[in-house]
Amino acid sequence: MNSTQGLPADSPRHSIVTGGFDSGDPQRHAHIVSELTGRWPENRVGPSLDRIARLCELLGSPQRSAPVIQITGTNGKGSTAIMIDALLRAMGLRTGRFSSPHLQDLTERICIDGQPIAPDRFDELWEQVEPLVTMVDDQRLDGIEMTFFEVMTGLAYAAFADAPVDVMIMEVGMGGRWDATNVADAQVAVVGPVAMDHMQYLGDTIAEIATEKAGIIKAGSTAVIAGQSADAARVLAQRCLEVGAPMVREGIDFGLLDRQPAVSGQLLRLDTASGPIGDIFLPLLGAHMAHNAALALASVEAFMGGKGLDPTVIEAGFGQVVAPARLETVHSEPTVVLDTAHNPHGVKATLEALREAFTFRPLIAVVAMMADKQVDQVLAQLEAVADIIVVSHVSGSRRAMSVAELADLATGIFGANRVRTADDVSQALSTAMGLAEQSGEGAGVLVIGSVYLAGEVRDILVGHDVTTVGQPLRLGADDLQVGERRPAIIDADDEDVDDED
Repeated sequence: MNSTQGLPADSPRHSIVTGGFDSGDPQRHAHIVSELTGRWPENRVGPSLDRIARLCELLGSPQRSAPVIQITGTNGKGSTAIMIDALLRAMGLRTGRFSSPHLQDLTERICIDGQPIAPDRFDELWEQVEPLVTMVDDQRLDGIEMTFFEVMTGLAYAAFADAPVDVMIMEVGMGGRWDATNVADAQVAVVGPVAMDHMQYLGDTIAEIATEKAGIIKAGSTAVIAGQSADAARVLAQRCLEVGAPMVREGIDFGLLDRQPAVSGQLLRLDTASGPIGDIFLPLLGAHMAHNAALALASVEAFMGGKGLDPTVIEAGFGQVVAPARLETVHSEPTVVLDTAHNPHGVKATLEALREAFTFRPLIAVVAMMADKQVDQVLAQLEAVADIIVVSHVSGSRRAMSVAELADLATGIFGANRVRTADDVSQALSTAMGLAEQSGEGAGVLVIGSVYLAGEVRDILVGHDVTTVGQPLRLGADDLQVGERRPAIIDADDEDVDDED
C-alpha cells in the first residue's frame, strides 16, 4: 500500500492524532498505542471475518499481495513463526511476520525482514489507515466496531503490501476459523500442537479446540501438522479431506530424529524432504523448540513446493534465530531465566527444558498470571522444581490475578514457608535475586507465568530491543529500582491469544 492506496478520493483525511505531535515523537506514538489498545480487546471474541474483510477491501486487498504462511496451535506459534521467518530470509526472500502478543511495544507485532516496524512508520501507517477503520466502525458490522486485533491485522497486511514483502507469515491470535488473520487464504497452513487452553472461547474438548484451529486449512493450501493427540489428529485429517488439502505430518513426512544439548542451544538431526540432515545448531533450549524447528523447516519446504532446502541455508537460517523470553538468560550472578509460558502444556515443556539446561540449587520462581488461566495447574507443576516462589501482579491488565489471590493459591500448594509476596514486578525480581544471592553460587531465578510479566522483567534487565538477545547483566538486587513500572495499557495484553511456547 502506498500512502493513498485504497482510499476513496472523497474520504476524509482525519486522524486520532491532532496538533502537538511531531513525526517520531514518543508522545505521539504512546497516544496512538493508547487509542488502539482502547478498542475491543483480544480476550473478547467477535466471531466474524466481516469487519476485517471490509477493511481489507477498502485497503485494496493487501492480504493478497504476497503468499501467506499461517500458523495456529496452542503453544509454540511465535517461536515457529520466528524460525520460518529466519529460514526464508536465509533464502534471500523478504519477509513480513505478524505475531501476538507483544513483549514490550506494539510495533513488535509487525516485523519486516526480522525487524519490528519503526515507531514513526507505524504511526504514519495508522494515520493512513485510520479513516478506513472509522468507515468500518461506522457500519457496526455484527453490532460492534473493529476490535484491537482486527485493526492490528489490517495494519500488518497493509505494511507488508507497502514494503513489499515476498511472503507473509501470519500467526493466528486465537483459534483460527474466526481469527482476523484468516481473511487471507494461506498457501501453507501450519498447525502446532493442540492442547487445552481458552476453553471459554474454543470449546471444552481437544476435538472442539482442534475444529476451531482447523479453520485455517482451506482448498489450495498445504497443511503442515505437528504431532497431535488422537482426537486432534482425527479432526485435522477430516478437515484436510473435506477441502482437498494435502497433509504433511510430523512423524510421517518430517520430524526430529535426534537432538543433543549444546552450549547456548542444541544440535539437531532432522528428517527433511531431502532426507536426514544432522549437526544443525539451534540457539534455543528444549525438546519443544527442537520440534518447533522441525515444524518450521517442513513449513518452508511446503512453501517451496515440497523441495528440500540446501543444508547451508538451514544452518544459516536457524543460526540467526532470536526468540526473546523463551528460556532467555537475562541476568548473570545470579542467573535469571525468562520465559513466557502461561498454560500447563507450555509450562511443562519449559520446565523440562530448564531441568536439561540448568542445575539451579535452589531455584526461586517469580510468578504472575492472568486470573482466567489454569493457575492451580501451573503452580502444581512449579512446586515440583521451585524451592521458593515469589508471587506478584503485572501492571496493564484488568485480568491479572491479584497478589493476595495468587499467594493464597500458592500457599495451598507450596506451603506458607515457601511463598513470598511482592506488590509489583520490580519488587518481586529484587526479592528473588536477593534470595538467590544469599544462597550463593548455583542458585537461579526463573520468571514465568505471563507474557506481560516477561515484558516487564525484560524492560528492567535487558532494555527495549527485542531483535537481539541481550548480554546478561550483572546487577545486585539492591540496584533495581523497586516500584518502577511500565505504563499501564488496560486489556492490551493479551495472552489470551494462544501464545506461547
